[in-house]
Amino acid sequence: MDSSRADKMSLRPVPVGGSVPDATGPKDALERTGGDNRLTRFYDMLRPMVAKRLQPDTVKRLPRQEVAHQVSDIVMEVLDLEPDAPDLLEQRSLVATLVNDLVVQNSSASVPDTADSRPAEAPRPQASQSPGRMSLTDAKLKIKPILLERIDVASASNLDPETLVGELDGVVAEIRDELHIHLNRKEHSDLVRSLVDDMIGFGPLEPLLADEAVTDIMVNGPKQVYVERGGKLTVTDVQFQDDQHVMNVATRIVTRIGRRIDESNPICDARLPDGSRVNIIGPPLAIDGPSMSIRKFSKKKITLETMAAQGNISPEMAVVLKIAARSQLNIVISGGTGSGKTTLLNALSQMIDHGDRIVTIEDAAELQLQQPHVVRLETRPPNLEGKGEVNIRDLVKNSLRMRPDRIIVGEVRGSEAVDLLQSMNTGHEGSMGTVHANKPRDALVRLENMVGMAGINLPAKAVRTQIASAIDMIIQISRMRDGMRRVTNITEVVGMEGDVVVTQDLFSFAFEGEDEEGKLKGSFIPAGVRPHFTPRAEYHGLDQALLEVV
Repeated sequence: MDSSRADKMSLRPVPVGGSVPDATGPKDALERTGGDNRLTRFYDMLRPMVAKRLQPDTVKRLPRQEVAHQVSDIVMEVLDLEPDAPDLLEQRSLVATLVNDLVVQNSSASVPDTADSRPAEAPRPQASQSPGRMSLTDAKLKIKPILLERIDVASASNLDPETLVGELDGVVAEIRDELHIHLNRKEHSDLVRSLVDDMIGFGPLEPLLADEAVTDIMVNGPKQVYVERGGKLTVTDVQFQDDQHVMNVATRIVTRIGRRIDESNPICDARLPDGSRVNIIGPPLAIDGPSMSIRKFSKKKITLETMAAQGNISPEMAVVLKIAARSQLNIVISGGTGSGKTTLLNALSQMIDHGDRIVTIEDAAELQLQQPHVVRLETRPPNLEGKGEVNIRDLVKNSLRMRPDRIIVGEVRGSEAVDLLQSMNTGHEGSMGTVHANKPRDALVRLENMVGMAGINLPAKAVRTQIASAIDMIIQISRMRDGMRRVTNITEVVGMEGDVVVTQDLFSFAFEGEDEEGKLKGSFIPAGVRPHFTPRAEYHGLDQALLEVV
């Protein structure tokens, strides 16, 4: 349905009061309100339906305003299926005529229409007082337990969502009739879709997961859900019923990959079927209700060319990064949370030769490598007895026995840094990883600290020497206050001078202000130095292309 049609159907035609039409009849009333043969045809089609649904005793019992509301629902439900449905003004005329027709049929002709003889009008009920009408949330709460009793839940869970929607449509309609719950066509469709989302999907999160513009979803308890669009956080009107509803969705997410979330294990990293990364923390650690953070998987493949076109990097930087990946440099991507480290890592990985054997190691698998020879490894949490845990360091150690050409670690954050640095120093050139840090120099310090976390007692100079010989390049990426992700530094690790690791910038971002729309302005400035990895690029026949852009 197009937007104009949807808008028209979602608006309730305004009930029209006024005097009872004269003896010329309802069709003449339509003509007096600007009607035509088309409206008369709709009137002839609707009149028996309205008369069947609204019995005379019902019409007599209800105030005119409520009769108009119920007629309006019938009109919208029927016309929703008509390709040439009347517009809002024409619907108003139809509703008014049908209401007047009902009043004429169910009133005494001997009673004159005067102020003295007309009975006092009953108080107009609020929407919540209308017999049979309720919100979708209330309707779902009443219908869902009955629905679950009447269907085979195990069989339903094996159906795809669209098939299940078709199967449940009639069952839900029957239950509505039994409970005397009145909904129009759109409300009924929304109700069935919501029930299906709760049964086999991710409940209220489904519309947000389907929205391509949403990159992050943050659930702060049942009544507060934020999303990130265009780098900006905004609150949504999406809500869960209660804490248990959130936990039900969280449990459905984690059990798909063999993990659990409960009071004894209230923190869990998981992923959705499409690759989106999920972090869940529940009670008793989350005081105001279970919290979920979802980093959505981008269906659009991001390349270095795409990033250059979007302004994340300059075209010259894209060339340098391509050559660095082709030249099998060991690269660390540094940045804060949500800065785009994994997206950049995916883009860089597209430059890896298809003949290389690649081993990826992650807490929750989200890398999207296109090469044919990829082994994906994922950590495992401990079981209920506290046994069986496999962490990143275990996987890095094991990967060295798998004859990899390149090792890619989704996030280096602990003692696994020792094994990764050793692998980079023992022939696994072209390996990559990400680390949380605010500057390239900070990334080196963090790596040094993480080596210390392994309990290996080495002098600081020895650790720095190993870092300097293992890491060839650090790429710093940042999410700036306008929401744009930008690579702020491309920095080479040159070597050691005394006890200090020596680096040099190839490119840096220079902030220059902001425009009228709040977008930051700046330039990607080349340092104008000869890259330290020029000999490596020459070995791969890429030195001339490298020197042309720096």
